[in-house]
Amino acid sequence: MQRRNGKLAGLLAFGLFMTAGQAAYAADVLSADSAQNSTLDEVVVTAPRSEEPLTVVTDPKAPRQPIPAHDGADYLKNIPGFSTIRKGGTDGDPVLRGMAGSRLNILLDGEMLLGGCGQRMDPPTAYVFPAAYDRITVLKGPQSVAYGPGNSAGVVLFERDVKRFTEPSAKLDSAATLGSFGRNDERVDVRAGTPDAYAQASATRSHMGDYKDGNGATVHSPYTRWSTNAAFGWTPNDDTLVELTGAKSDGKAAYADRAMDGAKFSRDNVGLKLSQKHLSELVQSLDAQLYYNYVDHVMDNYSLRPFTATAMMPNPAVSNPDRQTTGGKLMAGFALGAATDARLGFDYQNNIHTIRSTMNQLTTPYQGKARVQDALFRNYGVFLDATRDIMDYGRVLGGVRVDRWRAEDNRATVATGMTTAVNPTYGQVRNETPVSGFLRYEYDLSTAPATLYAGLGRTTRFPDYWELIQKETLTTVSAFNTKAEKTTQLDVGMHFNGDSVSASVSGFYSWIKDFNLIQSNVSKAAGMMTRLANVNRNINATTWGGEISAAWMPFEYWKLDGTLAYVYGENTTDNQPLGQMSPLDTRLGLSYDNKVFSGGALLRMVAAQKRFALNQGNIAGQDIGATGGFSVFSLNTGWKPMQDVQLTAGVDNVFDKLYAEHLSRGGSAVAGYVTTTRINEMGRSLWLSVNVNL
Repeated sequence: MQRRNGKLAGLLAFGLFMTAGQAAYAADVLSADSAQNSTLDEVVVTAPRSEEPLTVVTDPKAPRQPIPAHDGADYLKNIPGFSTIRKGGTDGDPVLRGMAGSRLNILLDGEMLLGGCGQRMDPPTAYVFPAAYDRITVLKGPQSVAYGPGNSAGVVLFERDVKRFTEPSAKLDSAATLGSFGRNDERVDVRAGTPDAYAQASATRSHMGDYKDGNGATVHSPYTRWSTNAAFGWTPNDDTLVELTGAKSDGKAAYADRAMDGAKFSRDNVGLKLSQKHLSELVQSLDAQLYYNYVDHVMDNYSLRPFTATAMMPNPAVSNPDRQTTGGKLMAGFALGAATDARLGFDYQNNIHTIRSTMNQLTTPYQGKARVQDALFRNYGVFLDATRDIMDYGRVLGGVRVDRWRAEDNRATVATGMTTAVNPTYGQVRNETPVSGFLRYEYDLSTAPATLYAGLGRTTRFPDYWELIQKETLTTVSAFNTKAEKTTQLDVGMHFNGDSVSASVSGFYSWIKDFNLIQSNVSKAAGMMTRLANVNRNINATTWGGEISAAWMPFEYWKLDGTLAYVYGENTTDNQPLGQMSPLDTRLGLSYDNKVFSGGALLRMVAAQKRFALNQGNIAGQDIGATGGFSVFSLNTGWKPMQDVQLTAGVDNVFDKLYAEHLSRGGSAVAGYVTTTRINEMGRSLWLSVNVNL
């Protein structure tokens, strides 16, 4: 502890020294720096910018506090309304407004990616390396139809920018981070091209060992992740793009909430894009896309922890699911006069899930076993959306979507604890054709830089693999016939963007029919005995809540900002709380930034959550019980010694607070580690990052 406090004191002294020295020489450096039109990337502490209704955009390359794990979920938790279901050091499940799993679509450059683990060890964001992208866009609520089916909570888009080179040139974007508990990250992105063609190659790597909580207890949480990406494009003119992309990544991660760890998270990807703009006065754009994603996941009980024999797993055991996702999209943009724009499109995705496993890797290695297909999912969708300007200050946005969904149950038997049972839905096929849509009105005030909006959306979300294939019902061992979810949601809000003050307020009320409620530890008869099962049952529910964010610059270089997010859920069928609802979460930030030096402080305050539904929730987690509130204080500082180099440093959880998130999995017994009720968060941690852009 003395060594950690020494490092902390040194870092704080460094930040105070830089702040004190600014008055003496910052003006000279600022003058030289502004001549080069250079800016310092702001450290994201409370919230990224939200300038359009129900839309949040953030830069995944920008430094942020607390420092996120190198996966998609940890980046999203900085956005008001998001939480993360914690499992250990990485690979948490993102939750938006109390909704998780397939209620929140995750798209990588327009491609659908789904994990394979039946226990959600690898949600889609586990395969996302955010720093390899240029932009993260969040679309809240069922207020879009162009990004696949479902989307009852919203859509997250991880996107890359493709800009045509005006002359032969090359660019380098790189970063490195060092931190407590062995944290070290590296990233490099090289882009080179001419006006006719370009090539891009990027690589990321992130590693961390076991971290310690605020009590100094070690949490089983090490991980190592890496990714590589490549893109080759043809740009014969400003309106034409043909791009071939590929990606490969892998990693391993330990989990504090279960009896197995992730020994492999392999992803292989190939994609092809074609884009043509300004085809005619009517057809403004035509975009086509094809992609292939394959994830190969391995979990075991021995490679990342001391092997300990249990009644359920007396020998080294391995499970090896995989998932192949292929898909495509064709979309055309139309200019229907001076006041109306529209998009018409078609998308398709096909998912094949297989699995192989062994209960004794020593005698029957899983590598020698054949993969067995247990499910197939397929969806075709047609959508149309449009924007119509009304007079000078208003606009109407709307869209409609029709899907054709198909699911096949390929399981001959179903695991029921230590035994198996005949699958009553083996060979069954489901086909459904739902219709979804939204309508929203936006109005720009003439007397203030503000926009008001109100929208109504309705969507049908088909049950996913984890709800149909991995769960039972109260009466059978298969949940394959669970009904689809129907969500109707009202969204209202306001955006204000003044010279020194900006603010955003958004609220929602949602009615959900046939909500897929996951309930764990349900007692079911097993002959003369009883066993515990995880079941999926349809209920009706309502949720409401919203987010508030505001920023004020009282003086030059100084900014005060804050956010607040809240969600309330009710299981109206059982007349009790809806599980896995995040508590009231407030963040307050103070920052100074003169484009050469910066400093900031973050205070996060989370209220107690007394409303819960024991053993109820979603595919990613169920309620454990009530939680108390907590506050966490963090500091950061930054320096830009030259135009292309930036250094940032921070101390997360300055006072070494012991706390756990309400949306956390329960602690599991791991040899050599303390078992806790929830996964406790990281104690005091230090980090230092350097970014170089040439």
